[in-house]
Amino acid sequence: MSSVSPDKRRKMESALSQLKKHTVVVADTGDFNAIEEYKPQDATTNPSLILAAAKMPAYQHLVDQAIKYGIANGGTEDEQVANTMDKLFVSFGLEILKKVPGRVSTEVDARLSFDKEEMLAKALRIIALYEEAGIGKERVLIKLSSTWEGIQAGRELEEKHGVHCNMTLLFSFAQAVACAEAKVTLISPFVGRILDWHKESTGRKSYEPQEDPGVLSVTKIFNYYKKFGYSTVVMGASFRNTGQVKALAGCDLLTISPNLLAELSQDHSTVTEMLKVDKAKASDLEKIHLDEKEYRWQHNEDQMATEKLSDGIRKFAADAIKLETMIKEKMLNVKNGK
Repeated sequence: MSSVSPDKRRKMESALSQLKKHTVVVADTGDFNAIEEYKPQDATTNPSLILAAAKMPAYQHLVDQAIKYGIANGGTEDEQVANTMDKLFVSFGLEILKKVPGRVSTEVDARLSFDKEEMLAKALRIIALYEEAGIGKERVLIKLSSTWEGIQAGRELEEKHGVHCNMTLLFSFAQAVACAEAKVTLISPFVGRILDWHKESTGRKSYEPQEDPGVLSVTKIFNYYKKFGYSTVVMGASFRNTGQVKALAGCDLLTISPNLLAELSQDHSTVTEMLKVDKAKASDLEKIHLDEKEYRWQHNEDQMATEKLSDGIRKFAADAIKLETMIKEKMLNVKNGK
């Protein structure tokens, strides 16, 4: 028998260890060397994270391999660049899957956010590249922007192809309802970016975790999903501080950057389960149904969500273009024998 009391043992445990008892912890990074020590279950990437990692000397071999693949597959310059980008995203995903026991999320180009058919084609291309490398689709989540078109692409990927989707850039309750009705695997509401918008629009410098608009948004979505028995799970994303993370303990999953994972591993304060299914079932939320017209209206009524969705798509698109430019320069050097 241990002589250490439960209270004292809890104080010795890190906040990260305590959080893992209530929530699946996911690492939000393309820098797979930074995640091993925190032992996350899954990992998520996006164009901005891949761009940052692709600039690091440690990952140049992945960039070089992807460029060789792109050139070898021929076609126009644009086709070679597109093939290189696909290969690079999957290459990072493959390396990440060596470090995590669960799944990796790989994102479809944000520039396709309003084209359902192109999103479907790109998603299936990504899955094919993983399968060529010996990784089954059950270990991959395809990230799609939570536009109406993205949500419908997610519905079709899940229903017809058995491909699991992670709906990203989610800011409004309308987006969350539409995703649940589409029966996608997972949604990623952006806690930090919601807070950013409220701080900018109100001039208020800080919010306590319990009144943080991003925390409140994810809590409402979690409660709605659990109250009405939706299969879609909630993964809070885009955190600005550990207070937000701890305020969402009990959420299905939370995807957290390596710097915040480091803070949580050094933090020995008590983490309490804040989101609970029984509390959700007791909430006074009412079930709603959204067709396309109603979805577009409800989402448009939310100024924050409308602005942050379009801003998020533009930022991911801009980083994809930066990555393409970097690839084109390196590709030219390879072709010129440099």
